[in-house]
Amino acid sequence: MTDNRTFWLGEEETLTARQQEAIWPGGQKAIDRLAKRNKRPVRDLITDLIDPGTPFFELSLLAGFGMGYPGVEDVPCAGIVTGIGKIHGNWTMIMANDSRVKAGTYFPITLKKHMRAQAIAERCRLNCVYIADSGGVFLPMQADVFPDDQHFGSIFYNMARMSAKGQRQVTLSTGGNTAGGAYIVFMACESIMIDRQSFSFLGGPPLVKMATGEEISAEDLGGAKVHTGVSGGADHICQDQTEAIGRVRELLSLTAPQKVHLHRYQEQEPVTPLDSLYDVLAASPHQGIDGYAVLSAIADGSYFIEAKKNFAMGRGSNILTGKIRIKGLPVGVICSNGPGIIFHEAAKKVTEWVVRCSYEKIPLLFIQSAPGYMVGSESEHAGIGKYGADMVRAVSCAQVPRIQLVLGPDNGAANYGMCGRAYRPHFLFSTMRARTSVMSGKSAGGVLLSIEQAKRKKAGTPMTEEEIQEFQQKMIDKYDGEAHPFFCGARLLNDRVLRFSEIRDWLSVAFEVSLLNPIGEPTFGNFRF
Repeated sequence: MTDNRTFWLGEEETLTARQQEAIWPGGQKAIDRLAKRNKRPVRDLITDLIDPGTPFFELSLLAGFGMGYPGVEDVPCAGIVTGIGKIHGNWTMIMANDSRVKAGTYFPITLKKHMRAQAIAERCRLNCVYIADSGGVFLPMQADVFPDDQHFGSIFYNMARMSAKGQRQVTLSTGGNTAGGAYIVFMACESIMIDRQSFSFLGGPPLVKMATGEEISAEDLGGAKVHTGVSGGADHICQDQTEAIGRVRELLSLTAPQKVHLHRYQEQEPVTPLDSLYDVLAASPHQGIDGYAVLSAIADGSYFIEAKKNFAMGRGSNILTGKIRIKGLPVGVICSNGPGIIFHEAAKKVTEWVVRCSYEKIPLLFIQSAPGYMVGSESEHAGIGKYGADMVRAVSCAQVPRIQLVLGPDNGAANYGMCGRAYRPHFLFSTMRARTSVMSGKSAGGVLLSIEQAKRKKAGTPMTEEEIQEFQQKMIDKYDGEAHPFFCGARLLNDRVLRFSEIRDWLSVAFEVSLLNPIGEPTFGNFRF
């Protein structure tokens, strides 16, 4: 038990170190350069923007590391800060360019992170605040960031659509916004610029001179006075960042109070402390979990109302279904248990439970630690493909808020059936124990080795024992490396890598935010019972 705790606390220290890399690009020198221009780091601005004493729930902190773009290996935090905070009591999505990272330019991962934040905002009916300080697209990669759907133009498309739905889009320009970056100012419902600090133009002074021969300063071309007093492209002029942050809060001060569309009970702390997860979760991520112990640590009062406990003589027990409360909110749970392998009985059980919760309009939490669906002739003949497809169909069509928490293996079709990224959960959280990939490194090494051996034997050059070991280890390292939460977090395959101690707080906020949008009526596809 102690060994588990020591191991996971050590793993979370590496998480803290990686998060610090994301938060502190350029070190103190970068902060000093901002100060010379009367600017502060964007997270300081966000702290002043949200209600005093309230937390900012930052998303996708690990995005952008190890991307290997041309001439740029890392894009810390993807060059943009995104997250949810309260402004006058209302949850609000905040997106802020970090000019310390390549002058706030947009790489493919920057776009993905920006639009993931917009997707959450649109789905959950959140107002949006943009703190804009961007040079637009990263020009060496223009083909990967400019012309396609989900490229730069989609940001403005999303702003327009959310504005049309009544979701306020407010932009505070804290620096230069060139080309596409300027539209983040011009597309807003209301925008704020800072005198002699904010600039917005479709083409900066060098491009203007090249295109027209005109010589003009940035201030005279697209400064705050030009756009608030001449062009009308912006609405408010402020003298510094402090005044500008106050103006954003003022603009959102009369927004209608949000409502959570679900009944809520009095919050209770778990009887089993959340801290117990450090002991009960094995150091090996491929070892099964005790789903009951996990639920006991996160549920209000440690109370779990289980459904179909004895279904199919217990053969459905590798997944637990039932209800808990998280900080007063009722939640339907689908939780891996033991080895977590999904048999056809478990698939049937989950399908029925997802449909039932959908009709009751109860949100769903998927706690994932499953290496896959069961294979072999017995399972195929029993209908694992058919019942697995029904499970995927139910998860795909469930209209209630769905959140995934990954606590272990997240492999193959189990990723799909347990509401992985492709199934558009409202939020997806991993832990340092998560391993998301098509299969484990050991399994991949074995499969690919057999293929390689067959090729080499056919070519008349069978592999030596040393070559076999080297090839297999190479595949294990590759697949296990790509399954690691740092690799997945860098590519935005999760919304946050959580410490075990953070799980209840983040789940509570995620469900509350997801329930700001009324739950519609259930509609399901063609089941094959």
